[in-house]
Amino acid sequence: MLEMREPDWQRLIHQLRNGDCTPFIGAGACHNCLPTGGELSREMAERWGYPYSDVENLSKVTQFGAMRYGDALYVKEMICKRLSGIGPPDSTGGLEPHSMLARFPLPVYLTTNYDDFMVQSLRTAGKRPNTALCPWNTDIDYAANLFDRKSGWDPQPESPLVYHLHGSLQDRRSLVITEDDYLHFVMNLTNDRAAADKRMLPPAIQAALTQRSLLFIGYGLQDWTFRFMFMRLTKAVPGINLRRHVSVQLPPGPADSPASHDITEQLERYYAEWRISVFWGTAEEFFQQLQARLEGQ
Repeated sequence: MLEMREPDWQRLIHQLRNGDCTPFIGAGACHNCLPTGGELSREMAERWGYPYSDVENLSKVTQFGAMRYGDALYVKEMICKRLSGIGPPDSTGGLEPHSMLARFPLPVYLTTNYDDFMVQSLRTAGKRPNTALCPWNTDIDYAANLFDRKSGWDPQPESPLVYHLHGSLQDRRSLVITEDDYLHFVMNLTNDRAAADKRMLPPAIQAALTQRSLLFIGYGLQDWTFRFMFMRLTKAVPGINLRRHVSVQLPPGPADSPASHDITEQLERYYAEWRISVFWGTAEEFFQQLQARLEGQ
């Protein structure tokens, strides 16, 4: 299996320690406590009688549910009910992703997850986090002062901002989950780029995407959500490619498999064009290596 280069480690550690990094948190960061997207999708597919073979495609399954019941908000309420009440990940071992990220002096955390685990971890770390929802549709209440260029929030390491791009369990209207939701998100993101008063990506988020390197935790390079999000963001925020990024990725197969090695090489070449360096392994393995390197310096 390919290893992440030493210069990439050195650069990333320096950026984390100096607050020059923006974590981008996906579902894989919660796999020890929440069902994965595929698991949740299979569960809903069985409950709703989904008739097709792609039962692990959550956006398609929830779109089917919205059509079956004629009410997308009802489907989102069912998803919120299924995921609500689940406690945060166990951080007693010290290497849990949210807890590790909360230790660094970072001003902004981006997430496509619906949970509030990042906020909880920041509070446990003694910080005073603010949270905001991306107003991708007009039904979502948003923090107006975050979007005011004159008096907008100025996130700081001790009072960081956690920005939910795809919504939160606290507001079912905010969830981006069905195929229709993703289409509306893309169209509104495109319109937002051309608008003088940007709502979806306010100044603090624009800066987090363009002025700092991104650390993707909990996504797969072969994951449609990851590719979709990053490709759309590169179009809406051209400056996103000014910095080099790191993505923690599960390998596509057994490490000793020739086919897996070939696929990882192909993926690395492909994503090198996006200026993304890859760590092949789980989030826990990544933070184990990160912790060892921090202690060794």
